[in-house]
Amino acid sequence: MADEIMRELGRIIVEESQDPRLEFLTITGVRLNKDFSIAEVLYTHYQGQSPELDKSLKKAGGFFRSSLGKNLKLRYVPELRFIWDSFVEEMVYDGKHQ
Repeated sequence: MADEIMRELGRIIVEESQDPRLEFLTITGVRLNKDFSIAEVLYTHYQGQSPELDKSLKKAGGFFRSSLGKNLKLRYVPELRFIWDSFVEEMVYDGKHQ
């Protein structure tokens, strides 16, 4: 289920989102809690983390949930919590200092 949400969110952002701040956003993973009520959506952006990007994701959350529900035919769509994925940044940083 997490993989399906990740793929579909990526598609929605590319094909349906009207917010230019979400261009070049990459969904890197989705983690679901045990009862599937919360989905932590891990993301990166080539320009790095920013308050504007966080605000755009929160604003688009309802749109994303309704699109997920329709496109994946889900009776219940989990609450989406967007979390910056620092793993790639850490890998690049660590790679430069070894």
